[in-house]
Amino acid sequence: MEPITLTTERLVLRPLDASDADEVYAALQDPAIQRWIPVSVPYERTHAESFVTRVPGGQTGSEYNFGIRLGAGGPLVGCVGVAPEGEHAHELGYWAVSEHRGLGYLPEALPAVLRWAFTELGCPRMIWRAGVGNHASRRVAEKVGFAVEGVARAGMEHRGTLRDCWTGAMLPSDLGLPSRLPYLPSPVSATP
Repeated sequence: MEPITLTTERLVLRPLDASDADEVYAALQDPAIQRWIPVSVPYERTHAESFVTRVPGGQTGSEYNFGIRLGAGGPLVGCVGVAPEGEHAHELGYWAVSEHRGLGYLPEALPAVLRWAFTELGCPRMIWRAGVGNHASRRVAEKVGFAVEGVARAGMEHRGTLRDCWTGAMLPSDLGLPSRLPYLPSPVSATP
C-alpha cells in the first residue's frame, strides 16, 4: 500500500519517518504523555528512532501511524495511530505535543483519519480507550463523535500494571458512511 497523506484545513497527516525522530523524542519527554501513553520511561532517542522507523514508510497493512503537522513543512503537533483490534475493529490512539494542546488540532485531524479508516480500510468499528482519569483524551474522543460505552476493568496494561479504562466506539454510520458489514443494533427496550 502506498503511503497515505491526509489533509485538513490547517494540517497535513503523513506517515512518520526517520526525519521525525527528533520531534517525537522531544514530545515524548512530556510527563503528561508518559503518564497515559505506554512509552518507555525514560524515553530515549533510540525509542523515538525505533518508533518512527518500525513500520516501513510509516504504514503496513495492519498498523498506521501518522505524524500531524501544521502545514506540509510545519512543526509536529501530534500523532495518531490506527491498529487492528480483532477481526471487526481497529483501535485509534493519539497524543498532542504539549505546546500545541488546546488549539483544536486533534479534533481537526481525527475525523480525517476516521473517514479514511472507514472508507479505505473497510473498518466496521473504531475503538477508543483511555485510562480512567485521562479527561483530555476523553474530551477529544467525545468531541469527534465517539460513544463512550463505559469502563473496562483491567482493560489496559500500562508499564506492567492493568488499569481500568474508558472505552468508546464509533461506527461508519456515525459519520454518514456505509459499512462493509451490516449492523443490527439491539432494540432499546431489550432486557436480559
